[in-house]
Amino acid sequence: MESENKTVRIGVVDDHDLFRAGVISTLNAVAPDFQIVGQAGDVEGAVAMIADTQPDVVLLDVHVPGGEGGGGSEIILRSVAAAPHTLYLALSVSDAPVDVGAVIRAGARGYVTKTITADDLVASIRQVADGYAVFSPKLAGFVLNALGPGGGSSGVDSVSVDAGGEGIPSGRFRDDTGMRDDIDTRDDIDIDVLSPREQEVMRLIARGYSYKEVAAELFISVKTVETHVSKVLRKLQLSNRGELARWAAHRRIV
Repeated sequence: MESENKTVRIGVVDDHDLFRAGVISTLNAVAPDFQIVGQAGDVEGAVAMIADTQPDVVLLDVHVPGGEGGGGSEIILRSVAAAPHTLYLALSVSDAPVDVGAVIRAGARGYVTKTITADDLVASIRQVADGYAVFSPKLAGFVLNALGPGGGSSGVDSVSVDAGGEGIPSGRFRDDTGMRDDIDTRDDIDIDVLSPREQEVMRLIARGYSYKEVAAELFISVKTVETHVSKVLRKLQLSNRGELARWAAHRRIV
């Protein structure tokens, strides 16, 4: 596996100090090629840590306090512009479809539960670092639904699901472009296809503003913001806010 030959820089985000310390201690003990570059226990701290340290992979819980209440999904969306090449692996006690779907749609490359073994967690991190997505077998259906038609996208071109053993991440996909280079190099679409108001909304969303914050900033309704975002994504041929943030960051629009 590619990542076994290089140092993988990792950030760990979890609001339970003891659990976070345990994960860091375990990774340090069993994976000498891993370097823990930062940790955080809330949304604001995580966003700042990711921007400052630029991890290769962030291991994050889906339920993290702070910010606008969006937890792991909010962290991802707010961090894309400042750290466009960072990848995310959700590690949570929750296996609820709403949690799985939300964080995958935000751009996470994998989702495993906290029942995972140390060896499997290390393997999952390496797979994400190598451009794969991994998820616990019982979550496969949720992930496929989240990535299906109308469900959003986290940069998946193909998905294969195997029937692996208990606790082993067996469903995975490979994005052979690494970081959705088709988004970063899509130079045939000019910002001028957007109306002036759509450009205003796009810049704020790309900076990590919530719909509510955009509405307050521009003195429009949240519903109007949603309409503008839908039009922006359609015109730019993007699938979600994470892709939009990366598209804008690549062009130094924000």
